[in-house]
Amino acid sequence: MLESLFVTSGTTTTSIDLVSFLISIGAALVLGFILAFAYSFRSRFTRSFLTTLATLPAIVAIVIAMVNGNVGTGVAVAGAFSLVRFRSVAGGARDIAFIFLAMAVGLVCGMGYITYAVIITLIMSAVGMVYQGTGFGALGLRKDRSLRITVPEDFNYTELFDDLLDRYTNSSELISVKTTNMGSLYRLNYNVMLKDPAQEREFIDELRCRNGNLEIIMCTQEANSDEL
Repeated sequence: MLESLFVTSGTTTTSIDLVSFLISIGAALVLGFILAFAYSFRSRFTRSFLTTLATLPAIVAIVIAMVNGNVGTGVAVAGAFSLVRFRSVAGGARDIAFIFLAMAVGLVCGMGYITYAVIITLIMSAVGMVYQGTGFGALGLRKDRSLRITVPEDFNYTELFDDLLDRYTNSSELISVKTTNMGSLYRLNYNVMLKDPAQEREFIDELRCRNGNLEIIMCTQEANSDEL
C-alpha cells in the first residue's frame, strides 16, 4: 500500500515493491515541480537552483527508499553529501526554507505517505506564493535607503545635515566616513528610513544646497550578506 512502502516483521525488512517505488518517485518529481513553480512566483531565480529544487524531493525519496524506510539510516547516508564542498554562494533565507521543504516532501514520499506529501506541498506552496505576491515583510524595505553624500574637506559634516535628516527621515545612522579624490573630499554613508518616499527628490535637492552640489547617491539599502 502507498501509505507504507515497507513492511517489517520483527527485525527483518522486506524488499521494496517496484510499483509503489515508482509511484513514490513519480509523486516526488511532480511535487518538486510544484515547489519549484511556487518558488519562482514573482521572484528572481537561477535555472540551476530551480532544477535542483524540482529534483531534490525525488533524490531524498530515493535515498529513503533504498534504506528500506529507515529514517535514521537515510539521514546518515544523506549527511555524507555534506562532505562535498559546494563552490556557490550561500543562499538567502527563502532559498534555504524551500530546500528544507523539498527535503521534507521527499522524505514523506520516500516513506510512502503520498497523500500527506501532496497536502504539505499544496499548503506550503500556497502560503509561499501568497507571501511573495502580497509583498509580505517588504513594507519597511521600501523606505530603507542607503544615502551617500560627498562634501568638501573643509566642511564640518558632524551636524551639517541633522535638521534635514530629522525632517525627512524616521531614523538615520552615519555608517562610515571615508576620504576620496586624494583626500580633498569626504564621503558620508548613511542608512536612513524615509518618512515619505515621494519626498525623496525634494530631500536630495535640499542636500545638494548643503554639500556644494557635489555627488549624492540614494539607493535601496543592501542587506547584510551575513544575515538571513
